[in-house]
Amino acid sequence: MKPFPQRRYGLARNEGGEPGRGTPPRSLVLALVLACASLMVLDQSGSVLDPARRAVGEVVGPAQSFTAGAVRPFVELPGWFEDKDQMRGELASLEAENDQLRSQVRTTDLDRNRLAEFEGLTAAATDLGTALVPARVIGIGASQSFSATVTIDAGSSSGITPDLTVLNNDGLVGRVLRVTSTTATVLLVVDPDSAVGARVAADMELGFLTGRGELGDDARLDLELVDQTVVPRERDVVVTWGSRNGDSPYLAGVPVGEVVSVYNSVRETSQRAVIDPFVDFAALDLVGVAVPSGTRSDRAVVEADGSLR
Repeated sequence: MKPFPQRRYGLARNEGGEPGRGTPPRSLVLALVLACASLMVLDQSGSVLDPARRAVGEVVGPAQSFTAGAVRPFVELPGWFEDKDQMRGELASLEAENDQLRSQVRTTDLDRNRLAEFEGLTAAATDLGTALVPARVIGIGASQSFSATVTIDAGSSSGITPDLTVLNNDGLVGRVLRVTSTTATVLLVVDPDSAVGARVAADMELGFLTGRGELGDDARLDLELVDQTVVPRERDVVVTWGSRNGDSPYLAGVPVGEVVSVYNSVRETSQRAVIDPFVDFAALDLVGVAVPSGTRSDRAVVEADGSLR
């Protein structure tokens, strides 16, 4: 039996004792080791390799920056779309919130005025001891057959009938002229065809009010007293006299206006007082129609005690 060949750790040798072809010579390995050690020493000192490093950085750095700049859009593209969608959503939300705030600002004055008018109607119902059906003015003037009328959005289905008193939180507006199931035409107290029994609150003197057909700041009423020897004073308040049956066409005690002047009519040998109405007929909105207590209505009714039914 042949003995196993003896092997040593180290370089493999061929039969002639020389290093094998696949193994580097010992001198080459030693030279590489010395070169690495020299580079490490030089790297520690930094003085010799710094120019080389700078040269390599000047060449490689711009190439790296260019590559990174060219690749970055493609890498960040999905995130860009996500951010874009998020920004669009936030912008839409902010625009909706802004529109809502603008709408609130636009309607704040209107809501405040309507609330004040409704509170005034509630107080009027309590003061006059009558139930009121609230309604809004939806037409005025030219579309009607009378020169000083308005249309309200409540009719027979709300318990309204002709010859009922119409007022607002300032005073007397007029009386119901005619109705449909959902609307009613109101003859304003300033219409020339309107005649209202009235009295001067200070001395309870009776008279009759007639309109001049004017609206707005120029609206005036003429009061002719029954006792022609009585001369009312300026700023005396005039209220409705009331009707025979107590509630139509005019309730008693509804404020109408105040005396601004008195003049003599030579032709009629009488004195007339000019009345400035409390109601602004050019800015009518919420009104109340006086109805008998217990009237059936398809809308809320302000009762005489101020409660809603």
